[in-house]
Amino acid sequence: MSNWMILGADFSDPMWIILFVISGIFVLFIVLLILKFGSLWVQAWVSDAPVRFSALIGMWLRKVNIRTIVVSRITAAKAGLELTAEQLESHYLAGGRVPNVVRALIAANRANIELSFNTATAIDLAGRDILDAVQTSVNPKVIDCPDPTKGRNTVDAVAQDGIQLKAKARVTVRANIARLIGGATEETIIARVGEGIVTTIGSALTHKSVLENPDQISRSVLSKGLDAGTAFEILSIDIADVDVGENIGAQLQKAQALADLARAQAEAEKRRAMAVARQEEMKAMVHENRAKVVLAEAEVPKAMAEAFRSGNMGIMDYYRMKNIVADTSMRDSIAGSGKEEKNKE
Repeated sequence: MSNWMILGADFSDPMWIILFVISGIFVLFIVLLILKFGSLWVQAWVSDAPVRFSALIGMWLRKVNIRTIVVSRITAAKAGLELTAEQLESHYLAGGRVPNVVRALIAANRANIELSFNTATAIDLAGRDILDAVQTSVNPKVIDCPDPTKGRNTVDAVAQDGIQLKAKARVTVRANIARLIGGATEETIIARVGEGIVTTIGSALTHKSVLENPDQISRSVLSKGLDAGTAFEILSIDIADVDVGENIGAQLQKAQALADLARAQAEAEKRRAMAVARQEEMKAMVHENRAKVVLAEAEVPKAMAEAFRSGNMGIMDYYRMKNIVADTSMRDSIAGSGKEEKNKE
């Protein structure tokens, strides 16, 4: 009897061969799955944070980082937090940072800070670092005002006496978990504190009063409730340094004086130009009148000739007129010579 004949079954039949091949492939597939997910499944089971094997396969098919989910669930379970694999996977698929959220929840639980999983994931998906927020809530941090990384080292303001003061402040803040969603960031805190410093210095009568009592800046700024609408709670505002800058008032007065001088010079130049123009106009009028006189004198011979023709003027009248003209010329010459002698003396 053939070796392929067992218990009356002919295993040489192609159907049996196909069945064996399919069974072998299935067994191989099961072995591969056990090799791939078995260690994580055992690790979760022995850590009292079991994850269904089918769930591991489903996460693998959905291209989820299985190790991240399993390790995060084990970490939460060891810290006494009940987080299911489905919750962690859902946040992972939404683009969240699962390990960060789990560590934040553990830190909040240890510090007795009320923080739910939904709130933590919402803050994380909003782009905020929830772990840093919890740590800041437990351990307040100090913010420099102004931010030296922005290129400015001091907040500059001018007192009413015109003296510039350069101030540096340090703001101690604590994160407000309830206002992290929709709350303003550190930049808003820095801007508001800077505005408060400028307002306080600007309202001071003299810069000396600010130098004598720099704490008045802290009290004035802190009383404005600058943390309203932000994700932080301001604990204190401390003035680290106040230096005297330039005399802005004197510079402004100097600039104003130069501007007034330039305006006065412009007005004087305008008047001078108008006077020169008027002088030229008068000269033109003189030349015009002289031309009119010349034209009028040119009419005299014509009038005399017409008088001779009409008999209104005789030859004796003409000679008398010539004598009068000669006498007038002689007197003019005598008067002119007398003036020249006086000028010489």
